[in-house]
Amino acid sequence: MNSTLKLSFDRPALPKAGVLVAFAGEGAALGPMAAQLDKAAHGHVTRAMKAGGFEGKKEQVLDLVAPGAGVDRLILMGLGKPEALAARELELLGGAIAGTLQVIKAKSATVAPLHDVTAVTPAAAAAHLASGAALRCYGFTTYKTKANGKSPTLTALSVMCPDAAAARKAFAPFAAIREGNHLARDLVNEPANVLFPVEFAARAKALAKAGLEVEVLTPAQMKKLGMHALLGVAQGSEHEARLVVMRWNGGKKTDAPLAFIGKGVTFDTGGVSIKPAAGMEDMKGDMAGAAAVTGLMLALARRKAKCNVVGAIGLVENAIDGKAQRPGDIVKSMSGQTIAVLNTDAEGRLVLADVLWYIQDRFKPRFMVNLATLTGAMMVALGKEFAGMFSNNDELATRLFASGAATGEKVWRMPLAPEYDKLIDHDVADMKNIGGRFGGAITAAQFLQRFVNNVPWAHLDVAGTAMDSTKTPLSQGWSSGWGVRLLNDLVARHYEG
Repeated sequence: MNSTLKLSFDRPALPKAGVLVAFAGEGAALGPMAAQLDKAAHGHVTRAMKAGGFEGKKEQVLDLVAPGAGVDRLILMGLGKPEALAARELELLGGAIAGTLQVIKAKSATVAPLHDVTAVTPAAAAAHLASGAALRCYGFTTYKTKANGKSPTLTALSVMCPDAAAARKAFAPFAAIREGNHLARDLVNEPANVLFPVEFAARAKALAKAGLEVEVLTPAQMKKLGMHALLGVAQGSEHEARLVVMRWNGGKKTDAPLAFIGKGVTFDTGGVSIKPAAGMEDMKGDMAGAAAVTGLMLALARRKAKCNVVGAIGLVENAIDGKAQRPGDIVKSMSGQTIAVLNTDAEGRLVLADVLWYIQDRFKPRFMVNLATLTGAMMVALGKEFAGMFSNNDELATRLFASGAATGEKVWRMPLAPEYDKLIDHDVADMKNIGGRFGGAITAAQFLQRFVNNVPWAHLDVAGTAMDSTKTPLSQGWSSGWGVRLLNDLVARHYEG
């Protein structure tokens, strides 16, 4: 993991040195910790607030050096109306605090207790704040031989809370989520010459140490199962394909599992339908769906989720050589349906078709959710703020939407309809892998729907959110680890206990 932040929770006490982060509500009402400063320091702070126009508004920051009372630096964070701060806002506040500390290159800091927050308990407030800081403190430095000034400098953060033990207990699941999210970011950030399918599968296999059951299928095994759609994508690469199945058994043996499936194209040249050179380097991230599923499975194992879950990732490299799949080739999927491959750059849906069929056939899951950086058309429609969601089940779609709102990993439901489905019919094969110029994200989803039968299912097109996404207080890097927090929330809210 590329994060070294050590978090602790302690009872309130004014530190005698170092950096103190304290709070002020709207109207510049100082919180209890700042109010404990001695008379001289308190006067200095109040004068600085007035001179700097600091009114305690949300997102306002006042940085004071040597304010007195032994503290080397005091950072005041505006809370706005503290009573209105809910879990999501507190997490964002924690990320903003970590970002501010990063700017001043602080190595350690103490965070004062939050005051007048009534939407959650003090312990929960401290845990959410710490979670935001933990998510923010990430930097991919594996290949840096020299410090570049952008890597996280913050290594220790003490968050104060009247009930420190309760805060530590409340933070435990967030620690698991951070680990899963950062694993997903690491995987997406890795270059394709390092993280090819066999290596990705090996890293997933190593998660058995966390309590997951991990099975890796080889090309020979997949060929025997009839997965010619997936294998067709991989046939132009020197790197063999892999199918990884990760299982977490935290529920009753008789409980049907939840299933999460990720597209894992470790590099996508587009194949014979080659992509333009500009920006092709970003196609190392075409496995972000698989990374999210892998990170999710680690998070569920770490927090010992009380349900049965299957995570499956189809791993291929879409490359070009004399054996590569050609436009116009016809392949037979595991389902028995035939597919005319009119564009070799519409490859992710071919991978998912076989994995979706295999998982429903083998595990009979309660539902399936797949994640894929599937179409540029999705980015045209929704930009980088929302992932596109397509579903055959209203309950699952509603739950995903709510979890998106709660975590900030937002989804927006898109249509599925027979009028779109007929656009992928083909005159020789059962279907073609592209549907024409218009509605490209929709026809891609219609293609996938042909492989899910009546199993409740949702397809998340994360092309705009999983890599080179909008910067937030929780994520400032190229890879966001998008999906781990969303799907963990879905599981925790509705499918445990």
